[in-house]
Formats: sequence, C-alpha cells, structure tokens
Amino acid sequence: MIRVAQLEGEAEIFYSLQGEGVRTGEPAVFLRLAGCNMHCAWCDTKYSWGAGVELTEEDAAHRLLAFACRHFVITGGEPLLQSDSLEKLFSYLPPEAVIEIETNGTVLPPSSLVQRVNQWNVSPKLRHAGTGCAPYAEVLASFASLPGAWFKFVVRGEEDWGEVEALGLPPEKLLLMPCAADRESYRRELPIVSTMCLRHGVRLSPRLHIELWDKRPGC
Repeated sequence: MIRVAQLEGEAEIFYSLQGEGVRTGEPAVFLRLAGCNMHCAWCDTKYSWGAGVELTEEDAAHRLLAFACRHFVITGGEPLLQSDSLEKLFSYLPPEAVIEIETNGTVLPPSSLVQRVNQWNVSPKLRHAGTGCAPYAEVLASFASLPGAWFKFVVRGEEDWGEVEALGLPPEKLLLMPCAADRESYRRELPIVSTMCLRHGVRLSPRLHIELWDKRPGC
C-alpha cells in the first residue's frame, strides 16, 4: 500500500503545470504522498504530514494513468520514506513515462529508483526552515553524482548563500527560489533572489504555481 496525502477528503492526485525547477511550465500529473521526516516552519503543505489515505500501488497507478499526460511528479511530504511502494507503483507505469521525484535530500534512494527516475528535484532545507542541511551533506553529495539531480534552495536573501555554498554542490545544478507562500510575498521577494542568482552565477527557479494560483492548494 502507498500512503497518499488527502486534500478535502480526496487522495491528492491532479493534473497541472510543473511550478518549479528546470521543467517549469511543463504539464504533469502530480501525486502527493503523505508523511514527512522534516516539519519546516514555512511548509505550505502541512496537511501532507499526516497519515493520509492508503491506496494499492495498482489503484494509484490507474488514477495517474487516467490523465492523458505521461509526465509524473511524485511529491510530498517526503516520497522516499515510501521507496518500496514507489518501486511497485512504477512497475505499473509505461516505460516511456517521465518521472520526477521531489525530495528534501535526507534519504538516499535505492538503486531500483535511481534506474527508473528521470529527474530528482532535491530541495535541501536551510536553517530558517527550523532545520538545516549540513547533517545530510553526504546524502546530498550522492545525489549530486546523479545526472538527473538538481538542487532547489528556498532562500530569503544574501544571508543564506553561505549555507548553500558550504555544501560544495555543483553550481550548474543549483537553483534558488524565493521563500514565499502567496503571490504578494513572491512578487516582493523575486527581485531579491534574482539579484542573488546573478551575483553567484546560478539559476533562478520561479514558483509558477504561486504566481498563477496564489496560495490555493492542489494546483
């Protein structure tokens, strides 16, 4: 069984545009899993921390495949807490499917998932989240060795750069994005983070879902 986050009493599986990272703007089917090993202060999906609803992997796959799109984004919560279930889920998806996993970078994926997943969107959490990524430096270094891994850091300003830089991750794989949960704060913070990206020569990740739908969940 796989545990899926619930939104308004329904398993959270929906079709939308990828809002962050290097595939921003691409249509995708999203599956939000339940359970997380980090409780970030500014998390905008705190409802995913709970037990969620259990589905068989086959049922979850059928719900994903009900959409015409064959680009799937597995998010959370922390999806890699359910690696065994993900392996079973993916066995029901067609081989041509493009699979992304959003992860906080604290759990190493098993080799079976490494071989199947096309893209890893690793989002290490800085100290302002109420935690920090330094204890997971070895896990993050392992992700950095994967060709399909990118690192998205939620930042508030230049004061966060030292913590990002200290991890020694490849600059060409780094993306910075504003710490914002609504459209007003996103528009206010975006120029600050854009300036950081120019200063340090790294990519800017937009948060398209916030710009389009503000703080509405399930989009």
